[in-house]
Amino acid sequence: MALHKENVLIVDDDYDMLELIHRNLSALHFHTYRAISVKEAIEILKSSPIDLLITDLQMPGVNGIELIKYADEHYPEIPKLVITGFPSVDGAISAIQSGALDYLVKPFTQAELKLAIEKSLQEKRSDIFDHKKDKPVTNAYAGMIGSSESFEEMIDVVERVKNNRATILIQGESGTGKELVARAIHYKGAYAGNPFIAVNCGAIPENLLESELFGYVKGAFTGAGDSRQGFFQAAAGGTIFLDEIGTAPANVQTSLLRVLQEKEVRRIGAQKSEKIELRIIAATNSDLYQMVEKGTFRQDLYYRLNVVNILTPPLRERKEDIFPLVHNFIKKYGVEYKKPFVTITDKAMELLTRYSWPGNIRELENVVQRAIILCDKNIDVQEIPKHIKLAEPSAESDVHKSLREVEREHIQRVLASVDNNKTKAAEILQIDRKTLRQKLK
Repeated sequence: MALHKENVLIVDDDYDMLELIHRNLSALHFHTYRAISVKEAIEILKSSPIDLLITDLQMPGVNGIELIKYADEHYPEIPKLVITGFPSVDGAISAIQSGALDYLVKPFTQAELKLAIEKSLQEKRSDIFDHKKDKPVTNAYAGMIGSSESFEEMIDVVERVKNNRATILIQGESGTGKELVARAIHYKGAYAGNPFIAVNCGAIPENLLESELFGYVKGAFTGAGDSRQGFFQAAAGGTIFLDEIGTAPANVQTSLLRVLQEKEVRRIGAQKSEKIELRIIAATNSDLYQMVEKGTFRQDLYYRLNVVNILTPPLRERKEDIFPLVHNFIKKYGVEYKKPFVTITDKAMELLTRYSWPGNIRELENVVQRAIILCDKNIDVQEIPKHIKLAEPSAESDVHKSLREVEREHIQRVLASVDNNKTKAAEILQIDRKTLRQKLK
């Protein structure tokens, strides 16, 4: 099912309630922005098109009533829905007088939330049309290829956020194109003329990551012979993309929180912070929410990174995109290897479509590239790697194999899919290289 046209801003200082409402709205196919304070909510209102505001009343600092009043004067066209765990007649009257259309008491069911949202949006419904009907099928967008519904939904979110500086968290398996999405947001948006800095947090040693991100002043530590700007200062005015954010150590998480909260960066060894304006896009193939529950990732940082969430779907869930992707890679590598008229047989395409692609688009690209190198004019089944084809029939059922045997066979298939590149294989298997070496012994 496609996303609704409406963007919903949820404001609540209770992390669990924020997550609950977000999940309920996601199940109802609404796109959400999240804020844990009135200050953050106002920043989102200023920079993003919001169609419904849902806010708690009781919050530290500035309360929800003040937010309702502000939004009613500055954004009168946005309907406002109040939620609270402290119901009272005075509170309800005050909220309605301030501009709220409805009042929902915690705890509430998903059905009650849905009804309240539909009621709040009713006044705008007459102006809403199904933009999907008038929108042509997207086959290519900023270097990304696809026509599946999940691809269309992902591009729809990119279009919504490209012109503002809302913090974005991209989640998805390795090889699903998270950096391509980040680049699309930057280069399709209003800040395309400013820097785009990509940082792989997992590729920089933990003891160096903080100095690389935030810079340092001369004499801050042994070896700091000169002052140096970090990646954040280099990205000023543009976008910084923090890949594998789940690998960031505790000290870096703390510093990142300061950047998100205060919009300022302090170099290592510096006495003063520097104000900075930029968009932060983080990406991970880990479940950060689970890491929060285990205590390995800061909860407050998770919610500040996760203002807007974009999921890059795995290739096995968007198989209708395999056909256009394959033809795009044939065109790309046909030019590179001076074979511009290469085609692919129906049988070879059938094998590619049937395969589950644990390495996702990256693995598919590697397979097509290899096939073009090996073929003469046509890619046929003989150019398709063995691990993609049906395995040899065997009297021994897989059910009777040991877990170690099944695991080893799967590792060998993944290695074959990435031309024995152990770093890429470890990423796909979501283990480190050391563990991979041990399992291969």
